[in-house]
Amino acid sequence: MAAANLVWILIGVCFVVAASAQPLQKPFIVNGCVYCDTCRCGFETNASTPISGAIVRLECRDRAKWVLKFSKKAITNSEGKYTIPVSYDHKDESCKMVLVSSPHPTCNQPDLGRNSATVILTNNNGLTNNVRYANAMGFFTQRPLALCPSLLKQYLDYDESL
Repeated sequence: MAAANLVWILIGVCFVVAASAQPLQKPFIVNGCVYCDTCRCGFETNASTPISGAIVRLECRDRAKWVLKFSKKAITNSEGKYTIPVSYDHKDESCKMVLVSSPHPTCNQPDLGRNSATVILTNNNGLTNNVRYANAMGFFTQRPLALCPSLLKQYLDYDESL
């Protein structure tokens, strides 16, 4: 009798493992963009420009041992945007988009504050949509544009009477 129960338990475990390894019926879509920070200020401005041909990578790591479990590269289009389809749920993994490289010869230094973006790739979090948006990531230009001081002053101007 115990052997029969053990067989049923093993069959059940096999079904659970097989079911968890199946591709999603509706894969996740990760969207994001890469820009050139032409003012070297650490965020997008009106002077920022999209980077076409930048390489980004989606990395998913095991939360306990931090071992890389999944990796997929993408290249940005002419608008600096990328899309990565992901077929599997990564519920027990920490996933993020990372900058790999920029083809722009004068805008290729990763902004250490904007060189990665966390992405949640599981259906077990209350989100009903399969599209995920990564925060924008950026590279610094070697020298800020001449118009940057006046542009940044506009960002700092505010009405003190409020």
